Amino acid sequence: MADSASTAGPGTQPGTLFLVPTPIGNPRDITLRALDVLGSVPVIAAEDTRKAMTLLRAHDITARLVSYYDHNEQARSPQLLRLLAGGQDVALITDAGTPLVNDPGYRIVTAAIADGIPVRPLPGPSAVITALTGAGLATHSFHYAGYLPRKSAARRAAAEALARVPATLIFFEAPHRLLESLGDLREVLGDRDAALARNLTKPGEEYLRGPLSQIEAGLAARGEVRGEYTLVVAGAGEDDGSEELGQRLARSLLGHEVAPSVIRDVVRDVAGLSRNDAYELVRRAQDEPRS
Repeated sequence: MADSASTAGPGTQPGTLFLVPTPIGNPRDITLRALDVLGSVPVIAAEDTRKAMTLLRAHDITARLVSYYDHNEQARSPQLLRLLAGGQDVALITDAGTPLVNDPGYRIVTAAIADGIPVRPLPGPSAVITALTGAGLATHSFHYAGYLPRKSAARRAAAEALARVPATLIFFEAPHRLLESLGDLREVLGDRDAALARNLTKPGEEYLRGPLSQIEAGLAARGEVRGEYTLVVAGAGEDDGSEELGQRLARSLLGHEVAPSVIRDVVRDVAGLSRNDAYELVRRAQDEPRS
């Protein structure tokens, strides 16, 4: 076996920290190599030991399970590092998907690297990559942004910071905040193309594709929003003429003495510009000399 685990005692070479992805929905989406590692290590650190036990029992795997999650990560990491330093291999798994991607593990990985302990990540399931490849948006460059802030003002500020990122944007979002987040992203980024992936790899998996406004309206029409969601949003594209259109709109509407606040909304909606870009464009139009 290529990834055989060691159980040697103190004074030997350090063990290896394996980062093992687990299924994000469909239980068959676990690799043969992941099963090899989980079946050979003496210790498995799991975000939720109950969920881990279900996974291990399904594959007739027995190992010492220890909990490793957000609230005990600081205390548990030194214990696991001592096991690794003593020659024992340790596998780290989370509830679903790849460790460290919006899940615990960063602390022990950085500490293991600093201590010269081998860290070996395995490829495997990831909601980020799965959603991206099924979205129908650009895949050559992407930016994973995790969860947006809970409150609208902070969420909009976070979106503003991403408004000029050319890469495709990927977010996780809780169902009870999803509609509000879609609205805030649309207001700040403009009505960009997007794809909303629901319950990836599970029965009932689906994608809602289209402009953010269309996805928002379709989701709102369903009533209660339930499920697990990954949102993929087009990045800031190359100049497509939207700024020129916005400038023409702003100048024309100012000439008809329309209120600047109304002009900003029209420019944002029609030209598809972000809120800040629309505000700046209208400000520049106001400063232009009038003939």
